[in-house]
Formats: sequence, structure tokens, C-alpha cells
Amino acid sequence: MLRTKSVEQSILDTEEPEHALKKSLSALDLTVFGVGVIIGTGIFVLTGKVAKETAGPATAIAFAVAGVVCALAALCYAEFASTVPVAGSAYTFSYASLGELVAWIIGWDLVLEFALGTAVVAVGWSGYVRSLMDNVDWTMPEALSGPDVAEGLGFDVLAFVLVLILTVILVVGMKLSARVTSVVVAIKVGVVLMVIVAGLFFVKAENYKPFIPPAEKQPAGSGWDAPLVQLVFGYEPTNFGVMGIFTAASIVFFAFIGFDVVATAAEETKLPQRDMPRGILGSLVICTLLYVAVSIVVTGMQHYSELSVSAPLADAFKATGHPFYAGLISFGAAVGLTTVCMILLLGQTRVFFAMSRDGLLPRFFSKTHPRFHTPYRPTILLGVLIAVIAGFTSIDELATLVNIGTLFAFVVVALGVLVLRRTRPELPRAFRTPWVPVLPIASVAASIWLMLNLPVETWVRFAVWMALGVIIYFVYGRSHSRLGKEGRQGAPGGS
Repeated sequence: MLRTKSVEQSILDTEEPEHALKKSLSALDLTVFGVGVIIGTGIFVLTGKVAKETAGPATAIAFAVAGVVCALAALCYAEFASTVPVAGSAYTFSYASLGELVAWIIGWDLVLEFALGTAVVAVGWSGYVRSLMDNVDWTMPEALSGPDVAEGLGFDVLAFVLVLILTVILVVGMKLSARVTSVVVAIKVGVVLMVIVAGLFFVKAENYKPFIPPAEKQPAGSGWDAPLVQLVFGYEPTNFGVMGIFTAASIVFFAFIGFDVVATAAEETKLPQRDMPRGILGSLVICTLLYVAVSIVVTGMQHYSELSVSAPLADAFKATGHPFYAGLISFGAAVGLTTVCMILLLGQTRVFFAMSRDGLLPRFFSKTHPRFHTPYRPTILLGVLIAVIAGFTSIDELATLVNIGTLFAFVVVALGVLVLRRTRPELPRAFRTPWVPVLPIASVAASIWLMLNLPVETWVRFAVWMALGVIIYFVYGRSHSRLGKEGRQGAPGGS
């Protein structure tokens, strides 16, 4: 259970003809992927909710704080992705440092995170598209608009079709995926920049007063809905004030989720030792700057107490008498969610592929397409399953599982950096996480703190999923592991 797979063996496995992925991505492609998956509903929705309920105009500082927390994890990801340029992200990193059982657990965690994330985003995309259709008097039949609005079972045909189309694009090849993503990201970032530039003309200085509103105690939670930190430690989070900024940071953090998906494409990168750190850190810096700028503009356009919670950017422009921009923002949100959905699906298929190649899942899924050199079997399987989930299921309540899953991965990767520095100090590292062990420890502490702020109900669901994963490992994965069957733990760095 604690056997590790050496870095050398992981890289050697990527050279097997039937199980090799095509290297076609550059640093620019990776940066575009990162921006494409990070900028989603967070920037269009969370800004208003956090400003109105938690931080006021200081929401900009909350975004900066959340960006710093993500940067701690990103620096750890960058070292691993450049040192172990193999598909699988946190799963592969864990296998090289913490052992097979931990690797399986984090892989199982990522499968859940990316699957639910893809389905949730697809359903959100469908909602934006239906809203745009209503603006031109096109109405979807209720039975095809999803279970939330239809009587009876219902089916969200738009979400279903979107996932299937993206599945085909991912099967055809990573370069095509990168080109599609580049076009869509250009539109999405253009809309965000439009919001910033146009909104500056409607900013009023008095809307920033007070920049940090006086502190207020949050309403006490109870039962399953209460944050775990409140029940265990008796801590009471604060709205507004200086501590309110940190409370807000724990909320807006989830607008950054996704940069870790970039690491899953390490094996398909031409020069991963150089380009992976650039892609991961570059996309995070760009998105942090955009988030801070948007929050400054929107809280300057309209007083934080008057902001809309559901569509703050669009409604702020409506309040200033410019509904055209509101429609353009809705269009940008709909287009932007396309790339979020595709890159999350990409991440899941690569993790599944890596686990299959190691024998922890059936090896049938680790063969690549003879022409496109993509993991087409898991892509098709997972694409169809997620399309069905998105079409039939309303899973808003399960969205927080994506958050806890991501934070758990952050913790494991940071610990993995510490372990691998100690067990394999001689490994060539194109990028080195600075200030080890202080920075990885800070990353672990920050991630755990944010996890503790999630509801008890989320922890229970997460524990159930993890328990199911452990059972599957002992029933199937442990006995089918290539590392165990072939006795390859004796390779350099194995144990």
C-alpha cells in the first residue's frame, strides 16, 4: 500500500507506443487552458454575493488573498509537473512520493471533482443559453430544459449535447482542443476587459465608502449546514471588517478552482520542464489581476449594499442605464463556460487514463487512439456518463464536493513536495518551489483552513465517496497494480 512508483518508471511508461500521448502543447496553450478553466461563473456571480454579504468594496482584497493561497499550491504543482511530466496531476505526484494507496485515494478524489465539476458547469451553461434564447423569444420546451423546471423527470438536452460535442473534440486531439479553447478564451477575456474598461466610466467615489464596512457576526449555523470549524472549534466567522475579508477569501477562493487541471496535461506538453510552471503560474496571475480589477469596478459602479447577488455585473450596467452591456456579459458567461466544461472533462480523462495505465483501473482504458494519440476510450466512456448526469440530474447541492476535493488535492501535493525533496534530493528539478519547507507547510495550513469552513454535510459526503474508493482499491486496484505485479518498486527511487 505504501509502495512508490519511481519518477524514472513513470516517465518510461509514457514511451510505450500503445499508451503514449502526443506532445503538442506549448506554454501559451497551457496558459490559455488555465485561463479558460479558471474564469467561469465565479467572476460573473461571486463578486456581487461576497461584496454585498461579506466584504463590501474590500472584495478586491479578498480576491488578492485567495490568489495568494492558490499561488502557494501552484508553486508546489509547478515543481511536480516539471519534475514528473506525466499525465495524472496530483495522482501521479502522490504515486511518486506518498505511495500507492494515497495515490489511489487522490485519483479517486479527482475523478469525483472533475466529473461533478463538468456536469455542474454544463448545467450552468445551459441556463445561460436558455436565458439568451428567451431574449430573442426562442423558448425551449419545458421537458427539454432540465429537471429543475420541467414537470416530472425532465431532461436538459443542451447540457447533454454540449458534453457530447466536447467529448468528440477531445477525442480528435489536444491541438484542436487548444485551438477551440484559444478562440473561446479570447471572447471571454474580451468581455471581462470590456466590463473593466466600460465600467470605469460609471465609477463613483462615494460607492467605495466605507471601503471596509464595520464588522458584523455571521448568523450562527446549525446541524449539517454549519461550517465544520464552527462545530469543532466554536469559531464564528465574521461578515465585513478585517476578518470579513478573510471570510470572503474562503468564498471567492472557489472562483480560482481549475488551475490544477493544467498539470494533467504535462505529458502532452512539448517542453514540460520549462512550460508547465509558466502555464500554471501565468494563468493564475492573469486571472487574479482580472478578478481584482472587476471587483473594484463593479463595487464602484453600484454601492455594495445594492448589488445583485445572481448577476451583479449585468445588473450593475442595467442600473446605470446600459442594458446592452448586460446582454453582452451574459453572452460572455455562456461562451466562457464552454471552455471550463471542456478542460474539466480533459482533466478527468487524463487522471482516469493514468490510473488505468498503472493497472489500478482496467488496462483496457489506457490504450491511445492509433491516429489521434488521445485516450479515446476513457474520454468516450466518461463523456457519455457525464452527459447523462448533466441531462438528468440537478446537482447544485453536490457542487461543494468539487471544492473540498480540490483543496484535498492541494494538501496532498504540498506534502508530496516535502517528501520527494527528502527521499529524492538528487532529482533534476527544472523548477523548484521556493522556501521549502515553509511554503508547502503554509499551503497545507491554508487549504485545511478553507476546508474547515465547508459545511459538515459536505465532509460527510466526501468521506462516503472516499470510503467507497478504498473498498474498490482493496477489491480490485491492489491486486491488479502493475507496480505490485511486476515488482517494479525496486526501480530508482521506489520503495
